[in-house]
Amino acid sequence: MKTPVKVATYTASLVVVFAAALWLGGRFDLGAEPADTHGADQDHDSDQTDDHGGHDQTTEPGGLSVAADGYRLVTDSDMLTTGKKTEFGFQIIGPDGEPVTSFTPQHEKEIHLIVVRRDLTDYQHLHPETDGSGTWHAPITFAEAGQYRFFADFLPEGADSGLTLGIDVAVAGDYRPLALAEPNTTATVDGYDVTLDTAPAAGEATTLTLTVDKDGEPVTDLEPYLGAYGHLVSLRDGDLAYLHVHPDESETAGPEVSFSTTFPTPGAYRLFFDFQHGDTVRTAEFTVEVTDGSDTDDGHGDGH
Repeated sequence: MKTPVKVATYTASLVVVFAAALWLGGRFDLGAEPADTHGADQDHDSDQTDDHGGHDQTTEPGGLSVAADGYRLVTDSDMLTTGKKTEFGFQIIGPDGEPVTSFTPQHEKEIHLIVVRRDLTDYQHLHPETDGSGTWHAPITFAEAGQYRFFADFLPEGADSGLTLGIDVAVAGDYRPLALAEPNTTATVDGYDVTLDTAPAAGEATTLTLTVDKDGEPVTDLEPYLGAYGHLVSLRDGDLAYLHVHPDESETAGPEVSFSTTFPTPGAYRLFFDFQHGDTVRTAEFTVEVTDGSDTDDGHGDGH
């Protein structure tokens, strides 16, 4: 083929390609910004009702993200050490880019800080304090090394709903992860026997009833703790999703303490029940296996 013919053929090919690109661009708007579905999600969330400190037990679990709805959890350290008390500092950054300084108390505290190792051991429930500048501090000591999840549970003043943000913090040292404990319905701590009564199914409203005994006798003089006769944290095995659990109103100080929640998916969950007696807060821990909600469609569910 002679050179002029080659040039003409090449030029014609370019014209065809360019025309095809223009046609495709008109059909698919190749330069358009991707669709924003976040706003739709926010609208969906805003329709959720709330009658327990800003949280709706039917919403998705929290704690899976370091930021949500314009709020962000920022810590002063991403590496800590074992064996010594450390003042852990953090801030909640608001939509305006500034530290949030005003919160609506939930369960008698402005912010609840829950800490647990990634293998669901070494649970701690802390109540940080602030000087009003938007920086919060909580003293913490780690007995074991590993990767820890920090959950900040809070309700910004004026907000319609509360948030639970989560962030990982490494604790230096020889990390020896433990297998998740087998499912149990009884836990013993400092001479107290705590029994869990529930048969949870995913996607269904569930009542969790815990009964506290000591030396074989029911404890009927539990002391108020965070505005109730107990506090319960529920975390999903695998991703440590933080479930919102609400204490049922009770006029009796034990031995039974009940909570309401909805487990979003089947699988294993770790429950941490804090209760106060004799001026001391203790924690009873449980592993719960949640069944598929469809397994109870035959009418033989737990009745909750």
